Amino acid sequence: MSFQESLLSANLSVNYRNKTGVLKNVSLRIAHHEILGLVGQSGSGKSTLALSLMRLLPWKGGAVSGEVLFRGNDLLKKSESELRSIRGNEMSIVMQSPVTAMNPVLSIGAQLSEAWKAHARGNAVPGSVAIQSALESVSLPFDDEFLRRRSSQLSLGQGQRVCIAMAILHRPALLLADEATSALDPITILYISHDLLSVAALCHRICILHDGQILECGTPESIFNSPRHEYTRRLVAALPSAPFRRDPKTSEVQDAERPLLQHSSS
Repeated sequence: MSFQESLLSANLSVNYRNKTGVLKNVSLRIAHHEILGLVGQSGSGKSTLALSLMRLLPWKGGAVSGEVLFRGNDLLKKSESELRSIRGNEMSIVMQSPVTAMNPVLSIGAQLSEAWKAHARGNAVPGSVAIQSALESVSLPFDDEFLRRRSSQLSLGQGQRVCIAMAILHRPALLLADEATSALDPITILYISHDLLSVAALCHRICILHDGQILECGTPESIFNSPRHEYTRRLVAALPSAPFRRDPKTSEVQDAERPLLQHSSS
């Protein structure tokens, strides 16, 4: 798999009215078909970064400076009407809490239909076909009984998978997943989590975010076997077991645990 061409590259800083330096010149690159992991403790700026990439942070009172290049176009220079045609169609986000992301009054079927209609301009695929495909891709049923349910009638895991299904209805080129752990068909993903082991099992590369800055990026093998930053070394040392170990006789890296998702070879 080649990561030479970037689907998204960003260099940005974020300030809030009552707090400056939330993100400080954070740079990252996501290649086509890559799954990039972003690891950081609560308060490190992970969700802020995801909202910044989608140009949603102003709704939370944040100010973003720098650039966010998606397919060569700077999203920070786009108008809101231009962004509406990108969000949902080309870029989607799955937030951490499905409870707050879904309407408690509407049925699951109605919410999926509304999500489809919101971005269906020029899409020839019937909405019912897209909804069925999205639900099946996250191992949820496509039947009347399930579609009639409300969000309060779903388990936390089911709610999260419904949110993922909504996000991938239009098969976006990039998905930003904030603590979303359900398995997905291999697409370009920024996978955000505090769980370093799950990120190592899923991602091609890992970025370590701390105190509003990315300290280092590398393959899971390099992060676990030769971390460069002291903070990363402490994270790895605190784990009960490492997902990669090096054979002392051959110096080859071997999986200590089988990955949760096989990477695409395309």
